[in-house]
Amino acid sequence: MSASARRLRELHAQPPLVLPNAWDAGSARAIAAAGAQAIATTSAGVAWAHGVDDAGGLDLATAVATVRAVCAAVEVPVTADVEAGYGDVARTVREVVEAGAVGVNLEDSTARVLDDPLVHAERIRAARAVGGGDLVINARTDTYLYGDRTGTIERAKIYADAGADVLFVPGVVDLPTIAELVKESPLPLNVMVGPGAPSVRELAEAGVVRISVGPAITGAAYALATAAATELLTHGTYVTLTSH
Repeated sequence: MSASARRLRELHAQPPLVLPNAWDAGSARAIAAAGAQAIATTSAGVAWAHGVDDAGGLDLATAVATVRAVCAAVEVPVTADVEAGYGDVARTVREVVEAGAVGVNLEDSTARVLDDPLVHAERIRAARAVGGGDLVINARTDTYLYGDRTGTIERAKIYADAGADVLFVPGVVDLPTIAELVKESPLPLNVMVGPGAPSVRELAEAGVVRISVGPAITGAAYALATAAATELLTHGTYVTLTSH
């Protein structure tokens, strides 16, 4: 096991693991400089950075190139968001691991539609076969985003049996539900946070092991760029820039 892979597993064993999500090498450097112990990429942020839509706009070559650039820019472990595997999970995982990633995030929806859990289980098995025991597989289920929430734990059991290490449930932010998921899930829980979500401390007390922000930081960065450019072009002033 590489030192980076070992470190990522150690961080999961010493929760909470807080993962600010990067979308390119520059954002990864900034996040590492802020003190992040590991970095996750965000497929939505990477897509936006390349001027394409998050739902199906990103291709494998671009995703892998971004992972390679991020891994080269920082010394902390990197886990890669590879969406649903870009049609060939084995190839995708092989390429991002060769690029330097020691973890992957695999989601169980395609074009914002939930896939059959058995289909996703096969993706997880393919990722495990390529990545071996070193790779940290974060199995994302989109039941709270696009489907029936009552199936979340059943999916978690299927994904655990397939070899996943962590269950990622974006879209859930209320503490009672999170605590129930922690209690019932056979896998450690990852949640996605942002404005209005419980604090890291509250989530840790509820038993959450992994906390990420998805594209929230990317979105905030682009919102600042839009606001600053609008002020500059409309009023010829720079207040937006001086306030950050």
